[in-house]
Amino acid sequence: MNTEALDDGTLRRWGVLVVEDDSRARAFFEASVQRSPRLFWLGSAGTVQEARGWLARTTTIPDVLLVDLGMPDGTGLDVIRDAVARFPGCEPLVVSVFGDEENVLASIEAGAVGYIHKDAAPEDIAQTIVEMKAGASPISPMIARRVLAKYRSLQSASVVGTGTAAPEAAFDENERGLLSAREHEVLTLIARGFSYAEIARLKGLSVHTVQTHIKNLYGKLAVHSKSEAVFEATRLGLLPHPG
Repeated sequence: MNTEALDDGTLRRWGVLVVEDDSRARAFFEASVQRSPRLFWLGSAGTVQEARGWLARTTTIPDVLLVDLGMPDGTGLDVIRDAVARFPGCEPLVVSVFGDEENVLASIEAGAVGYIHKDAAPEDIAQTIVEMKAGASPISPMIARRVLAKYRSLQSASVVGTGTAAPEAAFDENERGLLSAREHEVLTLIARGFSYAEIARLKGLSVHTVQTHIKNLYGKLAVHSKSEAVFEATRLGLLPHPG
């Protein structure tokens, strides 16, 4: 049972639920939480379905949800939404390989308090959790930079109206081989407005696999969001111009 400060002055301990499909990452997080005198381990789930089942059955309020986004049966965003809807005091912390501003902003909108890229995950994740419960909003510097860059680009776009358009870069025929056939299929469906889940159903893939393809094409196109990917692919001739 969660407790506030006890009569003997003992500090409150925070309960942590981990949602992560990688068994090694789960073990790493559990070991860190178990070592901390300020935290206690509630359990873990390796799929969205398991996590939702845990949240539906539990009688213990989770103080912290440590969650990955790319799950084999869906997205961690759904777990975040479920957790904060049932337990408003629960604070989700995302630890994910996805570092684009679209996923970051979607996580924040869903209720996440922090967002850490897996490549920059601290050795002592427990300390990060304790700091978050003390009022911090942990975010990896790389991700913060991308989100700020996106914010600045949106600001710039809002005042565009004078001046000349930037010249289009010359198109190289070699660019046509830039994306794999599957990446091109996924990008085409993104351009048509399909969600990750819809693309997964249409192509018989998991949402995690779709997100991996999207991550790869983001890297190849040097972009950080779906809208930027569609714009850049259209500019390069990988997608037809809207008519």
